[in-house]
Amino acid sequence: MGDEALLLARAQFAFTVSFHFIFPAFSIGTASFLMVLEALWLKTGRGVYANLYRYWLKIFAVAFGMGVVSGLVMAYQFGTNWSVFSDKAGPIVGPLMAYEVMTAFFLEAGFLGVMLFGINQVGPKLHFFATVMVALGTLISATWIVSTNSWMQTPVGFAISDKGQFVPAGSWWPIVFSPSFPYRVVHVVIAAYLTTSLVVAGVGGWHLLRDRTNLGARKMFSMAMWMVAIAAPAQILAGDAHGLNTLEHQPVKIMAMEGHYESHPHGAPLILFGIPNPAAKRIDYAIQIPKMSSLILKHDPNAPLGGLDSVPDDRIPPVPIVFFTFRIMVGLGFAMLGLALFGIVMRVWHKLYDAPWLYRLAVLMGPTGFVAVIAGWVTTEVGRQPFTVYGFLRTAQSHSPLQTSAVAASLASFVIVYFIVFGAGTYYLLRLMAKPPAPHETEPAAIPQRAAGITPAPAFEGVSGDAH
Repeated sequence: MGDEALLLARAQFAFTVSFHFIFPAFSIGTASFLMVLEALWLKTGRGVYANLYRYWLKIFAVAFGMGVVSGLVMAYQFGTNWSVFSDKAGPIVGPLMAYEVMTAFFLEAGFLGVMLFGINQVGPKLHFFATVMVALGTLISATWIVSTNSWMQTPVGFAISDKGQFVPAGSWWPIVFSPSFPYRVVHVVIAAYLTTSLVVAGVGGWHLLRDRTNLGARKMFSMAMWMVAIAAPAQILAGDAHGLNTLEHQPVKIMAMEGHYESHPHGAPLILFGIPNPAAKRIDYAIQIPKMSSLILKHDPNAPLGGLDSVPDDRIPPVPIVFFTFRIMVGLGFAMLGLALFGIVMRVWHKLYDAPWLYRLAVLMGPTGFVAVIAGWVTTEVGRQPFTVYGFLRTAQSHSPLQTSAVAASLASFVIVYFIVFGAGTYYLLRLMAKPPAPHETEPAAIPQRAAGITPAPAFEGVSGDAH
């Protein structure tokens, strides 16, 4: 397998994981949103929450299904394009992935049917329990996946066997809770909530631009803007903590993110923008703030920071990719904070439901959560290069011995199939979101109180009918 085949294999994995990651990032937040909606519905009996639950349940079901289907491809690639990695890291990565299946996937699969189809067949407490279990399952799934990836980023608790395999050196706890895991799982979960809240705010803003009296649109928009106001600043703080952890354990990644080709013994500048020049090992046309990077990363403007000039060339990641994707992620993060502040001002002025420019901005910002998630994922994964297991197993040593033509053919097939299948799925999601929620408050919902298999009271059917 030559360099071309390796590049194509990496491109294929990047393409498929990017497609996959946007769906869990949305379904994690949507499942928790549904849990909150049903809790409010059961507590207040207000039909608006019932209608919104029905509205977003359909959207969640489609996104969840696409996430499961796209996730199956990842295991396929581990066995085809990356069989050497699977062989060497399998004794650690394999059990972690299996724990995700045995806990999160089984939990979701066990209760998803009740959540989707049992709303008129089971009692309210059981149905709410099913919703809670699905939401919990999505969080557990994210936890195990991030744990696996975090070990690859900051590997600890292992030994190398006589067969060259990574094996546990004793307890599994250091492996599961690797040094970067707490920071990364918080960052990922907040990103999922922020992504979902931006989508919900965008959908609510879209419908409020057409009918500002639509009660369902008003309620979803208000709830989403509250979540953006909480999650956006929380994500900035979580990202700062994550950056400090990365500086400790993966300093080369930070150098690439910051664009520091040179070491700065007396305080490093914060490069806001520029054009990385790998050949000359500098940032061209740099716009920078003196010593600000040292202040952010070391809390001391005069603290020294190392540069890529102190790193062997064969351990430097692709700087332009990491440099730009990091700035896309951070820039969008501050744009989200701006949206949150705009929403708070409108709420304080009692103009939240009379703010067309806020609605337009929310619609514009709706997809940005997905862009920021992908940019962040590319930053952390490309910044880890040239390693799959950081510092121990290189990417060039992890691939399968395949011909370039075989990898190219599979990549082309994935691109075609993905754009057809997931393009159709995304189009259907947008169609669902384009339909307005129920415009009026309904009578308090008659929550079914009977056992499974018994048709509930007609009043509940009336509320469900208003939700479509």
